[in-house]
Amino acid sequence: MKMNQRRPPAGTPLGLLRISIIAVVVGVFAAAGAVIFRWMIAFFHNLLLLGQISIEYNTTEHTPPSPWGPFVILAPVIGAIGVVFLVTRFAPEAKGRGVPEVMDAIYYKDGKIRPIVAAIKALASSLCIGSGGPVGREGPIIQIGGTLASALSHILKIPVRQRITLVAAGAAGGIAATFNTPIGGILFVVELMLFEVSAETLVPVMIATATATYISRLVLGPNPAFFIPALGTSTLIENPEVLVLYAALGILLGLVSALYIKAVFAWEDIFEKKFRVNYYVRHMAAMALLGIVMYLMITYSGHYYVQGVGYATIQDILSGTLTVIWFLVLLFILKITLTTLVLGSGASGGIFSPALFIGATLGGAFGLGFSAAFPELGISPVAFTVTGMGAMVGGATGAAIAAIVMLFEMTRDYSIIIPLTITVVAAYGVRKLLSRDSLYTLGLKRKGHPIPASLEAYFPEAREVQAEMDIEFSVVPASGTFGDTNPPLDRHLVVAEEGTIIGLIAESRIADLKDSGERFRDLAEKTISVPEGTQLSDVATLLRTHTARAALVTGRPGEEGPGEVIGVITEERVDEILAEESEFFPGR
Repeated sequence: MKMNQRRPPAGTPLGLLRISIIAVVVGVFAAAGAVIFRWMIAFFHNLLLLGQISIEYNTTEHTPPSPWGPFVILAPVIGAIGVVFLVTRFAPEAKGRGVPEVMDAIYYKDGKIRPIVAAIKALASSLCIGSGGPVGREGPIIQIGGTLASALSHILKIPVRQRITLVAAGAAGGIAATFNTPIGGILFVVELMLFEVSAETLVPVMIATATATYISRLVLGPNPAFFIPALGTSTLIENPEVLVLYAALGILLGLVSALYIKAVFAWEDIFEKKFRVNYYVRHMAAMALLGIVMYLMITYSGHYYVQGVGYATIQDILSGTLTVIWFLVLLFILKITLTTLVLGSGASGGIFSPALFIGATLGGAFGLGFSAAFPELGISPVAFTVTGMGAMVGGATGAAIAAIVMLFEMTRDYSIIIPLTITVVAAYGVRKLLSRDSLYTLGLKRKGHPIPASLEAYFPEAREVQAEMDIEFSVVPASGTFGDTNPPLDRHLVVAEEGTIIGLIAESRIADLKDSGERFRDLAEKTISVPEGTQLSDVATLLRTHTARAALVTGRPGEEGPGEVIGVITEERVDEILAEESEFFPGR
């Protein structure tokens, strides 16, 4: 892994008027992306499942039985082939859930996303969802909106800080246009993507979100994603027992959220580390299993139910037409199993919509069960369905505040706020106890790109050292020379003697030292050892305190032998990263 290059100068920040005008354009792009993406899903859905050419598709209504009969099983398989081809041939970034890729670009890549990602993500995800994939459309549209904003920022040569803000604005506009929840869209990126909250960051995000929502309403209509009957007094907490039940549902969904997170990555590990099967084979196999379940469901229950985003099933529960408890539990088991399996096999799609489905089925079953057991409490199964949806989204994604507000925007009923807040907070708290990372952040952490759990005053200082260390180094004997050992000249040299580290010869010095003839011990500079997980700000302090020129990162605290070194970071690199503060926070 080569050391990251120094960023170019940030450039002159744009004034509020100019950045606001650009934010309007970002909102237009995000809305257009959301609308076109929905049309693409409809096209593939109608073509592969119904044999029709059309872009009309109401996701809150069940898909009629396919004219293909049992051969409908092949529709998801065809989708899998297309997804793998697109991802492997054109844009590996289009694989996966979408939101983590945007977060990675914001925190680690200066907001840079390749323009082709928008097109390939739209194609791959619409093909996956349209062919029956049990994944969501919100993750892809967030990535599409963020990519379009990144491309526009590159064309206009916008400074890094404002480019990152516009990428977040594109993401917010995308999710707001998808669910018709503008405030929820803003809060979603505030919780997950903005590196700071100020007028400079919020104004562009709000303008883009408002623009995207307005255009989406003009094209797709003013209604929210679901029709939810007025809840009214059914959510008023008059009995303490009902309060306890909402908290209990939250605890249950916190457990399920942790299971959801672990299952996705468990399937990834199974496919990539144990079975090691070809990407085509594993994704086709997972989607074939989905096709079999779809055919069995349509044959024995009359609807596909678990196919696609699943909004029709959610609408049935909210409307009170799906009230069989055991069947809701069955749908919950099938959805969480198929979604995690398909995502783990390499699908292109989001986790937000499946979380809504999982929360709705389990929350609905919970409410129906206790309503039947305690009729005197006046429990509303629909209220428990709604709070279950919010709790599952808040627990799995980590965007707890956004989940509360988005479900409120969907219901447009203020009476749901108290039970919704109780349930979401309980789910989020339990999930945090069981899994520190969300579905969005765990994958990045596993790749060495941890994301802060909260807004930081300045993120580079909070980065952990393993995210920036150089893993290309060689261990050389202290008594050796360049002439008699011929070490690699393009990496750091860790100088050791009898299992003890003497120091480091940095890669940047090798060109000047290779002909000196001196022993490595005489060329080595002083180092310190730090365990992985150490924050860069602490590394900088330790380097100054010990007047050392580099830090050797060890895999186990307290172990400092050469065999324990997993990476190297020089004083110059640490200073370079921390110097970037001036680009993000002028005057600090």
